[in-house]
This record gives sequence, C-alpha cells and structure tokens, in this order.
Amino acid sequence: MAETPPLNPASLYGAVDLSSLVQRANAPAGQAPGASAAPTPGQPAEAGQPAAGEPVATLPDVVIDADEQTLEQFMQLSQFLPVIVEMHAKWSSDAQALSPVLAKIVRSAEGRIVLVRVDLDAHPQLGQQPQVIAIIGGRPLQLFSGNPPEEQITQIVGEILQVAAQQGLTGHVAVDGAPQGEAEEQEPVAPPLPPLHAEAFEALERGDYAAAIDAYERALAERPADDEARAGLAQVQLLVRLQGKTLEEIRQRAAAGPDDLDAQLDVADLDLSGGHIDDAFDRLLTLFPKLDAEGKTAVRERLLDLFLVVGVTDPRVGSARARLTNLLF
Repeated sequence: MAETPPLNPASLYGAVDLSSLVQRANAPAGQAPGASAAPTPGQPAEAGQPAAGEPVATLPDVVIDADEQTLEQFMQLSQFLPVIVEMHAKWSSDAQALSPVLAKIVRSAEGRIVLVRVDLDAHPQLGQQPQVIAIIGGRPLQLFSGNPPEEQITQIVGEILQVAAQQGLTGHVAVDGAPQGEAEEQEPVAPPLPPLHAEAFEALERGDYAAAIDAYERALAERPADDEARAGLAQVQLLVRLQGKTLEEIRQRAAAGPDDLDAQLDVADLDLSGGHIDDAFDRLLTLFPKLDAEGKTAVRERLLDLFLVVGVTDPRVGSARARLTNLLF
C-alpha cells in the first residue's frame, strides 16, 4: 500500500488543475536521465549520476524560456533538483507582474532550483490559464495562480526545497554563458536563515524530524513571537503525524469511524497535506459541535496548527477561523 506523501506545502496556496501536466510525468522518480551530447541553448544538459558536489547540468541561466519539447527535458532534470514551471501570458497583468519577482527569488537559490517559463500565447497546447507549478522527481505539485505577495512566494520556494531535500533531490546546476554585467544587475541574494532556523532546515534535509522540532522549539523559547518558527514547527509536526501511515489505512479508518476523533484528525491532516484545504477544515468544523469539551479542545488546537501550516493570510484560513469563532461563542 502506498504511504502517505510528504507534506506538499506547494499545494497550499490556490490549487490549480494539473491534469495536462500529470500526463507528462511518466519518468519514475529517482531515474537518472541518460547521457547525451551538449544541449542546445536553453535546454538542460542530460547526465548520468553526477559525482558528489558536481552540478547535474550546465545551463545558460537558472531562468529558461521553454517549449513543449524542452519542458519534457526539464521533467528529467527534476529527478535531481526541483523545477518550477511558470505558465504566463501577455494578456494577464498578474502573470506579467509575477515574472520578475519569481525569477529574482529563484536566482537567489544559487542553482538549487530552476525556473522554466512557458509562453501560453505561443504554446496554447500546454494550457490556457497562467499558473505556476513545481516538478519534483518527475511529478507535478500544485502551487498557485495569480500574483501572491513576494514574501509568500519566497516561503513557497523554501518549502519546495525542503520537500525536495526530504526526497534526496539536492542536486544543483551550474550557470554558463550569462551576459556580461548580469551578475551586477541581479538582486542581492536573500539573507541567510537565523541559526536555529538553519539548524531545523538541515535536520529536515537529513529526515531528522525530532531534531527539526527541537530547533524550532528552541527558536520559540528565544523569541516567542517568531511566527516563522511557529509555522515551521507546525509543518514538521504534521509530517510526524503522517509518517508511517498509509493513505488507505487513514481513509478506511475515518470512513469506518465517523465519530472517531483520532481518525478524523488523521484524515484532515492527510487532506491538507494533499492540498484539499477546505475539505480538511470543513471535516473538523463539522465534527466540532458533536464533541465533548475535551474533544472540542483537541479539534480547536489542531485547527490552529493547520492554520499555521497553510498561512494565516490565506483567505481559506480566515473563513475557517470565523466559522470556528462562531462555534466557540
């Protein structure tokens, strides 16, 4: 039976339909692309398993304009590091405003993530709606449409890198052929993480959830108002709750026990980790009035944790929080 997938934070910000791209994600995760001749400009260099510390490909930039053919090649590159696909169109003001911001954030990752830009006006067969997705291990993950705030996009990219690291996809690309002076024109690299946040991130890369939780808890002990540490702690705790459980096991248990609080909490975690945010909130809020005082406290605390995972500025969190407040009072 399939184990529950790792937390997909990318799906927590305005899910979109990825059915057309799912059809393209046929390469098994972890399979290395075969060796080939030097790539044409704008295409990733395919390679066998790289030596430790060596780049998996050399690109003219970490931001690449692509068509249907090159998109397939970047699906292969995603077996080594995450790839973001930005589908844009000239008629969308949101897409036009998003492009430079997203490119700046990706460049700050220093080759650990690649941005592929697809012009939907030129390639309508790839989609009709401007949107942004991630591809990790050949599999697409839902990100967002529209133009979220820059700080939210930065958080999403950081979480994509965390998810990729948990799957062992920690490769990087080298950049060759960038125009003279481009480095001076680029925005400065994002500041480093605070020490305890960096410690938590490194623990997540090792798959050591206990150490990540410890680092975030120490960060909160030092600064109780550290919202980023609080959100990071909630995300890791969600991963821990789902670890070792199977999709079938969670859903069957919840279906068999509609009044089983633990089973319903588990399936809400599962729904949220897969991007079904409204379903997760509605399940717990519908259950809430039927519970005794202890059960209501458990649901309220779990909802508050899930609000942190999704992001307190998300409108779905605002709606669920208002509904919870009405139930409490």
